[in-house]
Amino acid sequence: MHGLSEIQFQEMVASFLLPFYIALALMNGLAALYLWRSDQTKDWIGLPMRIGGKSVAITNVVVWLLVAMVFAILAAIAGSGNLSLVSLPEWLREAINKSTGPVVYSVGSTLALVVLYLFRGFFVRPAIAWAIWNLMWLFLGLSMTDPDFYDIVAKPDNVPIVMLVFLLAFFTWLATYRAVINDERIANGEPPLEKLDDEKILVWPDLVYTELICMIALTAFLIFWAIALPAPLEEAASSVKTPNPSKAPWYFLGLQEMLVYYDPWMAGVVLPSMIVAGLMAIPYLDFNKKGNGYYTIKERPFSYTVFQFGFLEMWITLIVLGTLLRGPNWNFFGPYEHWDAHKVEALNNVNLSEYVWQRGLNMSLPGALSFADMPWFPLPEWLTAFLNPFLEFFSLLFGRELPGTLLVLGYFIALPPIMALTIFRSFYQRMGFVRFMIMANLLLFMASLPIKMVLRWVFQLKYLIAIPEFFFNF
Repeated sequence: MHGLSEIQFQEMVASFLLPFYIALALMNGLAALYLWRSDQTKDWIGLPMRIGGKSVAITNVVVWLLVAMVFAILAAIAGSGNLSLVSLPEWLREAINKSTGPVVYSVGSTLALVVLYLFRGFFVRPAIAWAIWNLMWLFLGLSMTDPDFYDIVAKPDNVPIVMLVFLLAFFTWLATYRAVINDERIANGEPPLEKLDDEKILVWPDLVYTELICMIALTAFLIFWAIALPAPLEEAASSVKTPNPSKAPWYFLGLQEMLVYYDPWMAGVVLPSMIVAGLMAIPYLDFNKKGNGYYTIKERPFSYTVFQFGFLEMWITLIVLGTLLRGPNWNFFGPYEHWDAHKVEALNNVNLSEYVWQRGLNMSLPGALSFADMPWFPLPEWLTAFLNPFLEFFSLLFGRELPGTLLVLGYFIALPPIMALTIFRSFYQRMGFVRFMIMANLLLFMASLPIKMVLRWVFQLKYLIAIPEFFFNF
C-alpha cells in the first residue's frame, strides 16, 4: 500500500469506514422515517402471534430500521479498528479474482442487463431497488479493507468513476421506474405521469433561480471535494519514464479498451466518428413519434434496447473495465489482485488469412503483386511508380486477405438487404431505402465490437483483414 504499514493502512481505512457506515445508517433511518410519515407503511412478514386481537407483522419501516441498526453496528466495529469483522472472506476474494476476466466481465454484465430488462417490473419496485442499492454500498464497504482494492478505488483519479457507477445505477432505475409506470398507465388508457403535471414554468425567474442554486451547490461541493481529495498531479512527463499502465482520461478509456480488438485507426478514428455521426443522425432516422416528453419502454422497445446496450454495455462497462480492472501492460486484474508489473499472459493471436492459408490449406501466405512481376505489361516509369502502391494494396486485399474481405463485404453489403427482407421488414417499409441503409450500417458497426471481442476470446482471431504493409487492419 505504497509504503504504509499494515497498522497505518487499517487506521486509514477505519477513518473512512466509520463515517461511511454512519452515513448508510442515517440513509436507511431517513428512508424508514419517510415511509412512516408518508403513510407508506406495509406489512411484509406476518408473525404467528396476535396482540389485542390483532395480527402482528414486520413492516417495511421496521425492516429498514433494522438495516440502519446493522450499518450502525458495522460503523462501531470499523471505528474500533477490528477490520477483520467488516471484510470479505479471503476465500471469497480469491474466488472472485480467479473467476473474473474480460470474458466473464463482459458476458456477465450483458446477461445482467438482459435480466434487468426482462424483469424490470420486479427490479424497479422501490423496495427491491433500495435493497440492491444497500447491497452495492455494503459490497463497496466490505471490499475497502482489501489493500489492493482500496489502492485502485480510492485513487483520486478513480473516485469519479465509482461515483459514476452509483449515480448511473440510480438514474437508470429512476427513468426505468417511471417508464414502467407510464407503460402500465397507457395500457389502462390513462395519460403518462408527465401529463399530470404539465404546468408551464417560466424561464425567469423559476428556471434561472433553480440554475443559480444548483450552480452554487455544485461549486460548494467541488470546493469540499478539492479539500478532501488532493489533485492527482504526478511528476513532470518524461520520455524516458512511461507510466505503466499508461491510461487515457476516463472518458476515453472505452476507446482505449477498443484498441485491444481493433487497429488504432479503427478504434481511435473510424468508430468514434461513427458514434458522433450516429448520434447526429438519430433525429432524422427516428420514425416513431411516441415517447416524446415522457418515459416509456413498450412504445419504443427498439430504440430503448439499442441505446441501453450501446451506452451501458459498450461504453460504461468498458470505462469501468479500463479504469478499475486493467493494470500494468494492460493486463486484466481481478478487483482484489495486486497489480504486478511482471505478470505475463501468453497471447497467440492469429489473423484470418493465416488460419486459411497456413493452417487450412497448408500454404505460405501469398505476396503482393507489383508491375515488376508483369514485364509483359510495360508502362512509363512515372506511371509505374504512381500505380504500384495501388496494385500492391488491392492484390493483398483480394489475394492474401480475400477470405476476410469477402466476410467484411458480405457483413456490410449483404446483411442490410437481408435485414430489410426479414426481421426489419417493417422498419424498411416505414423508413425507406436511404434511412434504413444508414441505420442498418450504424447497427452493424456497433455490433462489430462484440463480434470482434467474441472472435478474439474464442478463436484468438486478431484481424479479419490484416495488411500492415499499408496500415490497414480490420
